[in-house]
Amino acid sequence: MNDAMKELYRTVLDRKSNHQEGSYTCYLFEKGLDKILKKCGEECSEVIIAAKNGDNRETVLEISDVRYHLTVLMVNEGIALEDIETELEKRSEKQGNLKTFHQVDKNT
Repeated sequence: MNDAMKELYRTVLDRKSNHQEGSYTCYLFEKGLDKILKKCGEECSEVIIAAKNGDNRETVLEISDVRYHLTVLMVNEGIALEDIETELEKRSEKQGNLKTFHQVDKNT
């Protein structure tokens, strides 16, 4: 994972342990899992809208918001950044993993 993601993870982890007045991250931890999940969902929707509108700059901003909120979720749930790195590395080694979809014969 790149240095920016590692630094973000460390910062979010620190905010969970060390409350800072006025911190949005601390606010999310105080509100709990439901609030964090709600924000993850909202940000995903905003990525879709920005991409659909063809606004790459806005899409980049919204993807960054998603990554931030997912990092808060990870820290909240005790998921280490290394766990994600390991999973992504395993997936990068796979070949021929195109998912096949179940087809229904509508004539029967």
